[in-house]
Amino acid sequence: MTTARDIMHTPVTCIRADQTLASAARHMAESGVGALPICGLDDRLQGMVTDRDIIVKCVAVGRDPFGMLAAEVAQGITYHVDAEASVETMLTLMASHQIRRLPVVDKERLVGIVSGSDIARHLPEHAHAQFVTAIGGQQAIPSR
Repeated sequence: MTTARDIMHTPVTCIRADQTLASAARHMAESGVGALPICGLDDRLQGMVTDRDIIVKCVAVGRDPFGMLAAEVAQGITYHVDAEASVETMLTLMASHQIRRLPVVDKERLVGIVSGSDIARHLPEHAHAQFVTAIGGQQAIPSR
């Protein structure tokens, strides 16, 4: 059985809740990712912040990303799976909550993240297609 641990990517870059959104954006740019988990000093997951959160909840409303903290825009409920969760369990959770990135924990500590690109790399094409459709992916519209 393939598990979340088998397809997750590591290492995971975390930010703290008291770091600014400018710092989060810099970490995202350096790491080439669109979301970062927010972790405590104990590596326990406290939330997630996405590039979209920074744009919509900070920049678009005229706030200063150098003064606004990650905790202020962190998504309320952070869904995650255990590292030994089956791929089916993981995909069902992602699809049912329309999430593109899923933190993976082991003994309550963050150990990885599964994203759409991890699914594309490690699972059969039909599984990736089902995932994209389930989380609201749009099909290309042919030009005339």
